[in-house]
Amino acid sequence: MNKTFSISSLVRPNVASMQAYSSARDEFTDFDKEMIFLDANENPFENGVNRYPDPQQRTLKSLIAAQRNISESQLLLGNGSDEVLDLIFRTFCIPGKDEIITVPPTYGMYKVLAGTNDIKNTEVLLNQDFQLNTAGILAAINEHTKLIFICSPNNPTGNVIDAAPIIEILETFKGLVILDEAYIDFATTESWSKQLSQYPNLIITQTLSKAYGLAGIRLGLCIASDEIITVLNKIKPPYNVNALTQERAYNRLMQTETIDTEINTLLENRAALSKVLQEVPFVKEIFPSDANFILARVDDANERYKQLIALGIVVRNRSTQPLCENTLRFTVGTTVENTQLINALNTLE
Repeated sequence: MNKTFSISSLVRPNVASMQAYSSARDEFTDFDKEMIFLDANENPFENGVNRYPDPQQRTLKSLIAAQRNISESQLLLGNGSDEVLDLIFRTFCIPGKDEIITVPPTYGMYKVLAGTNDIKNTEVLLNQDFQLNTAGILAAINEHTKLIFICSPNNPTGNVIDAAPIIEILETFKGLVILDEAYIDFATTESWSKQLSQYPNLIITQTLSKAYGLAGIRLGLCIASDEIITVLNKIKPPYNVNALTQERAYNRLMQTETIDTEINTLLENRAALSKVLQEVPFVKEIFPSDANFILARVDDANERYKQLIALGIVVRNRSTQPLCENTLRFTVGTTVENTQLINALNTLE
């Protein structure tokens, strides 16, 4: 456990002194009781969405917390995980003063959000095996470093980041470690959410866009200590998760057997796709994956990307990322889609 960690020393002073906005629905909590709502200046004519949604997403949050074995007070929901990440920046980082550390190649929004919020981003490259350069990260920390972002399983490389260096950083760093678990449902390792009581400076972000098939409704999760969630709620917009998203997410999360079946199918398809990709002549290297995609090094990524586009297949060219020269990222599709991809690759010269 990090005994030197203090959340009060990290929160921006202006945020620390704020009171969270209290909407009309925040002040009324007895949703089981029939009431006449004349408090929020809504259109009273019922059409299914004429009322504001529950700003605290109580019903949905209760289900998610139960499924993840955490308390509702350890959970914040956002309009996609990108909103969650932005809330973290705006809660803890003073523009023009504070800094973050990222570990490329990794998810690009950390860098974008740092730029948007005028926060210096120090990049410490992963090692050649796409694991953390722990010594480099610890050496890069200074008095202004507030946040360290780690994606595991990592995007675009697909691998799970080893636990030991993450623990070392958590126990050493006086700031916050944000562990992005967007792809955790495809990995054999467990979520770090079980470690919250051990590491008060840990924030976990997750999404329903990948394994749960809800990319279109934009719902992200932030899992952290009660204390951190309370502070984040101070600046959370009051109705950031709309009623349609809350309803659709709840219904989908109740379909546990279907979700498990889809995940298992994608894992089988990932293994099959990885095997056949190795037989494509211009594929030079296949990187192990714990996500729903495969990173492959090819002879000429720019050319192969263009050729696939011409054949109606869109993949991701990751060649501009450090350590990813001439790499393409292939999302694992259905059996039919994967077959069409391989057939297309085998036609290329």
